[in-house]
Amino acid sequence: MQMSDIPFGVTDWSQVERSEHAGESGMAYWRTRQFGAIRVRMVEYTPGYLADHWCVKGHVLLCTAGELHTELADGRRFVLAPGSSYQVADGAEPHRSSSPNGATLFIVD
Repeated sequence: MQMSDIPFGVTDWSQVERSEHAGESGMAYWRTRQFGAIRVRMVEYTPGYLADHWCVKGHVLLCTAGELHTELADGRRFVLAPGSSYQVADGAEPHRSSSPNGATLFIVD
């Protein structure tokens, strides 16, 4: 990842407008900042959230609260708790998120 032309800045995520994204079940609420080609998000999944698609976008993702379940298209499954993260490249491995009890995530992609 090449990061350039981004001056120092501080983000108060509570002041960033929230957008709604319905899953197959539950909701995802995104607060998004764009820095050139880099998207940075705080994402909240409601309890019972299940993504409505298999994602092929690369991410660096940190779970800050709750519990995130991630399923890969090949059947592998992973559970992230607060303080754990994953990383995956664009087009590397399709993945899908769910959260039985809700989760908050910090994502860079």
